[in-house]
Amino acid sequence: MSITVVVEPHPLLDAGAFVIRCARPCAELATPGQIAALAEPDAVAPLASSDAVRTAVRDLLRHGGYKPSGRGKPASEYLAAALAKREFPRINALVDACNVVSLHSGLPISLVDLDRLDPAAPLAIRIAPPATTYVFNPSGQTIDASGLVCLHDAQGPTATPIKDAQRTKTHNGTVAALVVLWGTRALAGRTGDATRWYRTLVPAIAGATVEDLVLA
Repeated sequence: MSITVVVEPHPLLDAGAFVIRCARPCAELATPGQIAALAEPDAVAPLASSDAVRTAVRDLLRHGGYKPSGRGKPASEYLAAALAKREFPRINALVDACNVVSLHSGLPISLVDLDRLDPAAPLAIRIAPPATTYVFNPSGQTIDASGLVCLHDAQGPTATPIKDAQRTKTHNGTVAALVVLWGTRALAGRTGDATRWYRTLVPAIAGATVEDLVLA
């Protein structure tokens, strides 16, 4: 049975989403050379980010009142800065694939452990109400997500274009992950192009397969 994510009306959001399933825990999966090569400064990719892309993404995040600046800037901007400093993160095959697509497309992408999501309520993408906070790292630091477009499960925000919630992040034992690409209608066709490219990279990871989900 397909997983369904309910997307509440939003004038700018153009989300893409799918599921990745692995035959073994992701800590055991080596990052394929073709994915690792995309994290090099001279990499050639089907998509390239730009100032126009960065502006459009920030406008998407501002729609609900969120201020995407400083430590609260889109995750894709962190990756671009890390590459410029030659500090691009290398974590595991699943995260590395996510990061290179986000880097080159300029779109923030969330990657969360499917089995850690709380199914007591339907998954939904909506703007977080005022006073919404969540823990985003192992040390217990929190982020104020008020006004930010987020994927919610029964416990609240889980995936966002800034930082994903610590409680549902992928980990060494992850065998199934939900992917959300946070695209905008201001960049017509970009979400679809990035999603299709991402899906073509996944089979290069040994034992990894792609599964559709429904955005309703």
